Amino acid sequence: MKIAILSVVPSPYQRDLFRALSDQPGIQLEVYYLEAAAPDSPWPEAPLAAWEHILPGKTLGRYRVRCHFNWNLPSFNDVDLVIVNAALTGVTTQTVMRRLIDRGIPWIFWGERLRDRSGFSGSVQSHLVRPLREASAIAAVGQEAATDFRRRLPGGPPITNMPYHCAISAFQMAERPPARHRPIRFLFCGQMIPRKGIDLLLEAFLRIQAVHSNTRLILAGREDNIRERLAPLPCACREAIDLTGFVAPDALPALFAEADVFVLPSRHDGWGVVINQALAAGLPIIASNAVGAAAELITDGKEGFIIPTEDVDALFHAMDALVRKDEVRRTQGLAAARLGTTLHHVAGARKWVALIDRTLGSRHVALAS
Repeated sequence: MKIAILSVVPSPYQRDLFRALSDQPGIQLEVYYLEAAAPDSPWPEAPLAAWEHILPGKTLGRYRVRCHFNWNLPSFNDVDLVIVNAALTGVTTQTVMRRLIDRGIPWIFWGERLRDRSGFSGSVQSHLVRPLREASAIAAVGQEAATDFRRRLPGGPPITNMPYHCAISAFQMAERPPARHRPIRFLFCGQMIPRKGIDLLLEAFLRIQAVHSNTRLILAGREDNIRERLAPLPCACREAIDLTGFVAPDALPALFAEADVFVLPSRHDGWGVVINQALAAGLPIIASNAVGAAAELITDGKEGFIIPTEDVDALFHAMDALVRKDEVRRTQGLAAARLGTTLHHVAGARKWVALIDRTLGSRHVALAS
């Protein structure tokens, strides 16, 4: 089968999955990226595989609100199926979806849960979502996304829960330092922006520091205006916070191994692949119920704690519990590590092969009838 994927950028995490998919027997893969690099994630450049291509084009907007306009688009006339994994706001995405519909080429839309819009924005969003009704299938990133797509597309194409998978073996094998006689280290990894709840985390950590001086907070990721946020904090609290800046993907396993607890109190996260990584590293996780991966994967009290979004009190109490109770921290870490083994990129590639087979099989049956 010849499979084409339209994706935004050569993210190291998705490329793990794409490589595994290209290695599957009977799959001939071509991947087309809308741009060469993400402006908000300065990943080190890595050579593209022969089946990876960067489309010429322009990008408008920033962060999550971005619009891609590309040219020299592939025709896709010689492929068996196309997987569209790009923002619906992009001119390229809308153009490709409509061409696939017009030409009768099977295609799957693969996306995270959409944020609810109202008023004029809601009308625009409804227009952008409309082509999905003509998709051969929807691969929703997480069960919440699947439920949301079913709500938006009643009577539409079949919808499958297809979470993100990435390479995790380095996180599983990273050597952890001895736990004795060192502070309890909380780790946040991601963009330090309001959507990720960085302000909530700083407020909760200030309260934790007032009770437990033997704690530290590691902040890894693009810093944005984080230093301005730290300035009003008491000196003792500021000194307990380590700013690492952006960390290259190959250095993340060692960073996660230095931590004791992973924290992600986002106001919205369609998935959050750092949850996959934290599970593989065997870290108890504190995450808001607005983090798709946490809501999907973590059982509250087993691999960590799920807290209501915007709830600083709940965040503080979850952090406090994991500082006070070494045994809870240990058992949750072990449960996290067991769950993490199921999220390997090779397992993800096999799920994709099964979905592709089902999609093409059901289409061929429909055509024959």
